[in-house]
Amino acid sequence: MVAILQEIENQALQLSPHERSELAHRLIVSLEEEPEDSPETIAKAWDEEIARRVADLEAGHTQWIPAEKVFEEVDALIAKRTR
Repeated sequence: MVAILQEIENQALQLSPHERSELAHRLIVSLEEEPEDSPETIAKAWDEEIARRVADLEAGHTQWIPAEKVFEEVDALIAKRTR
């Protein structure tokens, strides 16, 4: 069994990053009881979500917080909990 797994891994690592991603997704889905949406459906949903967020930002409904500020706040929360 270990030799078969090693051979499968070797072959999988020869795939392109996109093909490896698709293979990983299919393997994970195979472990779930109910089938989930296809990668294309998920990608479309993310595209729609991104477009919605950009539209909200451009319309002034939301405000971006710089990553540096977020990380500072997270660090402060962690420091507070470890005291």
